[in-house]
Amino acid sequence: MVVARAAGRDRTASIQRVFLGLLAANLVVVGAKVVIGVSAGSLSVISDAVHASVDAFNNIVFAVLIRYAGAEADANHPYGHGKFEVLGALGIVIFLAVASLELLKSAVARLAADTPPPILTGLDLWLLGGTLAINIWVAWYEARKGHQYGSPLLMADAAHTRVDVMITTTVIIGSIVSRAGVHHVDSFVTLAVVLVIGRVAYQILRRGVPVLVDQAAQEPEAVRRSAEGVTGVHSACDIRSRLAAGVAFAEITIKVSGALPVGEAHDIADAVERRLKDDLKLDRVVVHVEPC
Repeated sequence: MVVARAAGRDRTASIQRVFLGLLAANLVVVGAKVVIGVSAGSLSVISDAVHASVDAFNNIVFAVLIRYAGAEADANHPYGHGKFEVLGALGIVIFLAVASLELLKSAVARLAADTPPPILTGLDLWLLGGTLAINIWVAWYEARKGHQYGSPLLMADAAHTRVDVMITTTVIIGSIVSRAGVHHVDSFVTLAVVLVIGRVAYQILRRGVPVLVDQAAQEPEAVRRSAEGVTGVHSACDIRSRLAAGVAFAEITIKVSGALPVGEAHDIADAVERRLKDDLKLDRVVVHVEPC
């Protein structure tokens, strides 16, 4: 148990460091976009900077949230606080919904008013390309760390950052094609981005909702077979499992011979616990013993 708590603290600290590093990167992006937007008089770039500033604020909020989500179990939360991390990931869906709505309104308005995209200077495009490169790296790094730590919050925020990449790309494309006399390309690309945002939001929901509703972390049949493979176990039943913040919990009842001493029955239960952790990568297993 001490080892598990130490591992949990290490995971929380590592994810916090990731968010604080991303905060520094996002602040660089915000500063560059503000300079570009003001110098070019581009409302789209300035609005993109505002959106990036929200990302920076989110990094602070998520660094605090992950600390709370990583808190140890207590009397009111016997399984820990890991689901708060999933709630944070689902909260990103709200930001994506707002972003897609604003993009949709902007694209339709530009099409209706026949408004060309802003013309950016060569320097502006280079600076914007630099921020784009930073965001691409941030999205890749965040997704990699999210998979490494099994963090739904990091993976959801990585998806959010990929949306920022797409938004910045539409601004660059719109400016470049407008120089060639082609109009409305940026609006149509923006509409395509809205569809992609919808898909990203769906993927976040698909990963997060099963955790909130306690979908099984492992198939009960797989748990049963593994447990019944331990010498002394006659059968296994009442199998439950769940996942929260990368921690897989399981509860199982095993039936052993009623003639066994308590000590031997306890040893069998310990063997089942070790077997399930090794075979099925379960982190915390509770084994209940009943006589046949």
